[in-house]
Amino acid sequence: MPLLMSLIFLAATLPGSSPGPAPLAPTPSPRQTAWRGLERYLFCHFGPNTFTDKEWGGGNEDPNLFNPTDLDCLQWAKAAKSAGFAGIVITAKHHDGFCLWPSKFSTHTVAQSSWRAGKGDVLADLSKACRKVGIKMGVYLSPWDRNHPAYGTPAYNQVFASMLREVLGNYGPIFEVWFDGANGEGPNGKKQVYDWPLFIRTVRKYQPNAVIFSDAGPDIRWIGNEEGIAGETNWALVDRSRYSPGHASTEELNHGYPDGRDYVPGECDVSIRPGWFYHPEENDKVKSVSQLMSIYERSVGRNANLILNVPPDRAGRFNDADLRALDGFGKAIAKTYGKDLALRSAASSSADRGRGFQASRAVDGNPATYWAAPDGKLSGGVELAFAKPVTFDRVMLQEYDPLGQRIAAFHVEAEVEGEWRRIGGGTTIGYKRILEVPETTATKLRVTIDESRACPTLAHIGLYLSPRS
Repeated sequence: MPLLMSLIFLAATLPGSSPGPAPLAPTPSPRQTAWRGLERYLFCHFGPNTFTDKEWGGGNEDPNLFNPTDLDCLQWAKAAKSAGFAGIVITAKHHDGFCLWPSKFSTHTVAQSSWRAGKGDVLADLSKACRKVGIKMGVYLSPWDRNHPAYGTPAYNQVFASMLREVLGNYGPIFEVWFDGANGEGPNGKKQVYDWPLFIRTVRKYQPNAVIFSDAGPDIRWIGNEEGIAGETNWALVDRSRYSPGHASTEELNHGYPDGRDYVPGECDVSIRPGWFYHPEENDKVKSVSQLMSIYERSVGRNANLILNVPPDRAGRFNDADLRALDGFGKAIAKTYGKDLALRSAASSSADRGRGFQASRAVDGNPATYWAAPDGKLSGGVELAFAKPVTFDRVMLQEYDPLGQRIAAFHVEAEVEGEWRRIGGGTTIGYKRILEVPETTATKLRVTIDESRACPTLAHIGLYLSPRS
């Protein structure tokens, strides 16, 4: 049993504790719960497009174009780790069909290039680097293939499943498999009818702990834009039957909806540059630290995970401009959210369900404990009192996600000079919600749940102060 799940189990079964709330379906699977805790990781778009200065290749590129002169996956992994990112997802095969590993099921791969005399394997290098620094590895495989002659025929589905088996069976643990829904014409002029059930079964067989991304999940969904921004209202709940990869309402994906029958939380994808692949002319267009922080607070801070693309250059390394932005971003998150000003403050509630679920559980720093209201109570809240006034401009709230997303409306008040003032509020909370509020110096704080699908829970109430400029 994973450590987090063990802690959750133990917290729910402490001797003398009151009965905990019943789960409110749909609830996250263990693989989804583990993925939630990662919060942010890198995307690396890398391939022939890196060398042709394109975003979408035609599939007819000479494999010899792929020739990184100084491939350094360890540099990528170290940069990710240093900036606080939990892993790297690599474009193992983009729409052009070029495979970054020596696939036996294609003639458009690194094995046909002159790079490392046809003996190179980007996935092997990345797997080794991720293991060395202690981060996770994920893979993007586009089912669209503008090179493979079988594309557009039933035989291609078996080809793609075979490629999946190679990638998922030979490079160690994979935490995420990213499926792009793009589906264009192949070299034979035909479109492919993808066998998604086959692809999903293949992932489950070879990497049962990996989450699968697409517009329709099954584990995590696209957030509906490529700006890295989740909706202010963002339910982790949708009806998967309404969607298929490449065919979904971006509005629904951005917000989810409270009556959804499936737990499929959102993932926000965005590039650190205007493009997804490396383009030299974009070296001065890398996003600033303030832009990246805004994205973080509107993705992770709105009940989603963040996948930030940093494309390696033609040498096979991260450019210095990207490295500076990543480093600054990581430091800004650490400076802003490294110290919880509400930790272990005096907490009370007019509505809790008894021992083991008191208000103090929301400020004890333990993600496996939580405040919970009594059954049938769809509102309530927690009040914090501080030994001395606390100055903050960020409020972080977290529900106890394993029991299902519940809260539909809330507001936050602060006691300033003896007067209660409303400083913020919103709709959904979910795994994590970050509110940017006016800089406030308060002696007390009150979080009130106004509406909930079932008795509300709060696993964390945190206060933070962003660095002064």
